[in-house]
Amino acid sequence: MGSLKRLLALLLSLALLVWLASDGRWRTLGDSLASFSPGLIMLALGGFALSYALRALRVSDEFRGDTGGRYLACLRIVLVHNAMVNVVPFRGGEAAFPLLLRRQFGTPLPRAIASLFWFRLQDAFVVAALAAAVWPGLALPLRVAGVALVVGMALWLPRWARAPHRWHQGSAVAARLGRLRDAFADSTRHARFGWLWTIANWSVKLLTQAWVLAELLPAGLPTGAAGALGAELAAILPVQGVAGFGTYEAGAAAAMLPSGVALAHGLQVALALHLLVIASAVLAGSLAWIAGLMRPLTDPNETSNTQ
Repeated sequence: MGSLKRLLALLLSLALLVWLASDGRWRTLGDSLASFSPGLIMLALGGFALSYALRALRVSDEFRGDTGGRYLACLRIVLVHNAMVNVVPFRGGEAAFPLLLRRQFGTPLPRAIASLFWFRLQDAFVVAALAAAVWPGLALPLRVAGVALVVGMALWLPRWARAPHRWHQGSAVAARLGRLRDAFADSTRHARFGWLWTIANWSVKLLTQAWVLAELLPAGLPTGAAGALGAELAAILPVQGVAGFGTYEAGAAAAMLPSGVALAHGLQVALALHLLVIASAVLAGSLAWIAGLMRPLTDPNETSNTQ
C-alpha cells in the first residue's frame, strides 16, 4: 500500500511537470513569477514570518514544561521542521519535529509524536471550518451545519480520548492502541491557548496566500481565498505529490473554477505561489540552522553525562 501511494505521488508530480512542458507553459510560468512585485514579495514574506512566529508560540505553549520559556529554541525547531516538510518527499519531513524536540529539550518521542498528531488534527479542523464558512456558492444552512459539525468533532475527540477505557486489557494490538490513545489524550491537555494559536496561524497564512493569488490572477480576495483553501485542503489527502507538487496546484485551481478562473491559469498562479511558499520555508529554515536562533542543538543526555 505504501509503495502504491508513493507511485501515485510521483505520477501526480510528473503530471504537473508534463503539463508545464507542453505548449510552452514554462514561459507562462515565468510570466506569473515575473508578476511578483517587490511589495507583494515583502507582504508575502511578512505574512509567512508571522505565521511561523505563531506556530512557535503554539509549540512553546504545548511544551512549556520542557522548554523553560525558550521561545527562540521553539522557533528554530518550527523553522527547520517546516522547511523539511516542504522539501522532503512523502511528508517524511514530519519526523524532524519529534526528533528535534527530543534532542533539544529531552521530550519523549511518544509525547512529541502524539502532540504533532494533535497539531495536525487541529490544523485540519480549523481549515475545514474556514472552508465551510467561506466556500463560494454554499447556502447559509449548509455553512452553519458544516461549521457546527467540524466544531462538534473538534470538541468531542479530546473528550473521547480522555474517557476511561479498557483497551489495555485486550490483545497486544489493543494494548498498543490503548497506549497511543492515552498519549493522544495527554497531548490534548497541555496547551492552554492551542486553539487560539492555531486559528491565528491559519488566519494569517490563508489570508497571505489569498492575497498573493488575488494579485497574480488578478481577481478579488474571495477568489484568492477559495484558491488558498483549496490548496490547503488538498494537503489533507492521503496521497500527496512530491513536496506537495501537483496536489497543491490542483486543489487551488479546482477551488477557483466556480469563480471563473480557467484551470490552466489557476494551475499557473498556484504553482507560482507554491514556489514562493517553498522558497520562504527553505530560506527561513536555512537561516535558523546557520545563524543559530538558539544554542546549538545538543542531546540532554549527552550534556548530563559530561558533567
